[in-house]
Amino acid sequence: MRVAVLSPDLELTLEERDRPTPAADEVVVRMRSIGICGSDVHYYEHGRIGDYVVDSPLVLGHESAGEVVAVGEDVDDARVGERVTLEPGVPCRRCEHCSRGEYNLCPDVTFMATPPDDGAFAEYVAWPADFAYALPDGVSLDEGALVEPLSVGIHVARRANVGVGDSVLVTGCGPIGLLAMEAVRAAGATEVVISDVVPEKLTLAEERGADLTVDVSEEDLVAAVDEATDGRGVDVVIEASGAPPAVQSAFDAVRRGGSVVLVGLAPDGEMPFDTNEIIDNELDVFGSFRYRNTYPAAIDLLADGAVDVAGIVDFEAGLDDVDAAFRRAQEPETVKGMIRLDGE
Repeated sequence: MRVAVLSPDLELTLEERDRPTPAADEVVVRMRSIGICGSDVHYYEHGRIGDYVVDSPLVLGHESAGEVVAVGEDVDDARVGERVTLEPGVPCRRCEHCSRGEYNLCPDVTFMATPPDDGAFAEYVAWPADFAYALPDGVSLDEGALVEPLSVGIHVARRANVGVGDSVLVTGCGPIGLLAMEAVRAAGATEVVISDVVPEKLTLAEERGADLTVDVSEEDLVAAVDEATDGRGVDVVIEASGAPPAVQSAFDAVRRGGSVVLVGLAPDGEMPFDTNEIIDNELDVFGSFRYRNTYPAAIDLLADGAVDVAGIVDFEAGLDDVDAAFRRAQEPETVKGMIRLDGE
């Protein structure tokens, strides 16, 4: 089978590998749709994210969907032919965090496309059946692949306890910001402000239903939020850009007693906060890491037509053109690229 492999020299090329054989608890999935994530692009550009370093050949890709073509001996044969989306993180299921249901915090998780674990830019992938979720009729394989970033948005909305009637500011119009906007709308938010520095992305956010878009390269974000909320501030800020100015603005744009959720990764992990402001305004500040127990909810939202994930896709390419697709994904105005294999 063909796989797209990133070398330690940061060259992305196709090579042949043996088709995987399923372990007893696994399914083998014929990959059909794989999203290009920002983390994939970061590895492609820099060869590392924090302590995770591409020091041996790595298959990228963790937003994936396809068709089950084989099953292990402990898996029901009826699953062959299922259209599935793969949750890319498989926890140990034994540690303290897994026992509490916080399996996204498992220190021994196997996560696709995170060194040293290979990902989904391959014609076939073997994966634990428990983390292969059936897609209902009417949900495309592209949508199935994008259950992964939608799950990030759902987890963010849950962390902030977004409810009916809440106002929300999302900083960053990348895939996570745009799908967080979808998730908070589904949770009941009635006013959503979103900011970025790329006009094309702001236009897309407006087309997707943002109540207010703010180009922070031309306009003061906090002043815009104050004007929109009569000086009150929003109930929740979701910081999805990682840009230090956006992180700083988050604490000035949220109302007293409100919540700030940090999901975007900053270039440097440390930056100063005014802790007195956080205390005086009794702000709830949350980190949001990946997701847990979100795939069924995300699939239900897609099946009900309650969210739109396909609308963030800018382009599709074949596996043969994966390197060109990654170069296009680097362009500032690009939100999401998909790699499509033969089939749907």
